[in-house]
Amino acid sequence: MVRAELDKQPSDVRRMFDSVARRYDVTNDVLSLGQDRNWRKAVIAAVDPQPGERVLDLAAGTGTSSQPFADRGASVVPCDFSLGMLQVGKKAKPHLPFTAGDGTQLPFADETFDAVTISFGLRNIVDPEAGLRELRRVTRPGGRLVVCEFSHPTWAPFRTVYLEYLMKALPPIARAVSSAPDAYVYLAESIRAWPDQRGLADLIAGAGWDSPQWRDLSGGIVALHRATR
Repeated sequence: MVRAELDKQPSDVRRMFDSVARRYDVTNDVLSLGQDRNWRKAVIAAVDPQPGERVLDLAAGTGTSSQPFADRGASVVPCDFSLGMLQVGKKAKPHLPFTAGDGTQLPFADETFDAVTISFGLRNIVDPEAGLRELRRVTRPGGRLVVCEFSHPTWAPFRTVYLEYLMKALPPIARAVSSAPDAYVYLAESIRAWPDQRGLADLIAGAGWDSPQWRDLSGGIVALHRATR
C-alpha cells in the first residue's frame, strides 16, 4: 500500500506523491468535481502577480498551478520534493524551471521572491509552521504569502455530508481514476485532521507573517489565507 500516515514522515509522503504523479491532475479534477480549476483562479487573483515579479510556487507538483503565473508574465519557480511529480511536470511543461526542494529547507537564498504560494501542500509538510517560516525567509520584506488549503465547511449540516464524502465516497472514486488509490485514504484523513480557518491563521501569525486573513471558497471546503512579510 502506497500511502503516508498522519505523522507525515517525509520519505513516506514523497513516495506517496511519486506514486500518484502520473494521473494526479486528472484525479484531482474528478475528486473535486472540477472545483480545483476555480480554486487555482482564486490563488492567482490573490497573489496578483505582476510582470517580472519572482514567484515561488511550493508543492507545485506537475506545475498545473504554476503555469498561470508564467502566463501573467511573472518569473515562477515550481518547487516540489516529489521527483515523480517534477518529472511528469517537466515533460509536459519543459519551459518551467522545476526545482526539487523540501518545504522545511528550501534551496533558495533569503529574500528571493516577491510572492510565495502553496496550494494543498502545507498540511503535507511534517512541520507546517517550519514550512511557513521557510517561506517567510525566502520572501522579500513587503512580499506576500497565499496559502490555499482544505479547511472546515462553515455550515454544520454540509460539513457532515462533506466528511461522509471524504471517508466513504472519495476512496472508491480514487480507485477508479487514480494510479495509486490507497494514497487518497491519507488525503481524507489529513483533511479531517487539519486546523480550521482561524487555526491556520494563528499558525501563519506564529511563523512571523503579518496580518493573516482568509476567505472561504466552496462553502469553506477550501480557505484562501493571505499574509505579508
